[in-house]
Amino acid sequence: QVQLVESGGGLVQAGGSLSLSCAASGRTSSSYDMAWFRQAPGKEREFVAVIRWNGGITGYADSVKGRFTISRDNTKNTVYLQMNSLKPEDTAVYYCAAPFEYRRVPITTESGYKYWGQGTQVTVSS
Repeated sequence: QVQLVESGGGLVQAGGSLSLSCAASGRTSSSYDMAWFRQAPGKEREFVAVIRWNGGITGYADSVKGRFTISRDNTKNTVYLQMNSLKPEDTAVYYCAAPFEYRRVPITTESGYKYWGQGTQVTVSS
């Protein structure tokens, strides 16, 4: 069983920055891609960013490209999401996710992930 624990959410003004962390335990995360998703009130959960198991490839939703950066430290089994130039529309609960098994290509759909954290709230005020 894999456990994921997010931290780092909070309240920030538009234009500000926040950094999220996701600590993984239960298996060696360095062999698996990791991703961030988010869910705003009244909306479905959506893909934000993904990082390949070795950190060599990253992918982003168009809405966050150029503002968010995903990274990982496999020595700490931790994935990060640096969020800059935040906008009110970034307000959501942010979840990190891990797949059940190794994937040949990065997955950007919710169905591709089995393990989820409890989420951390990010609120951006205008």
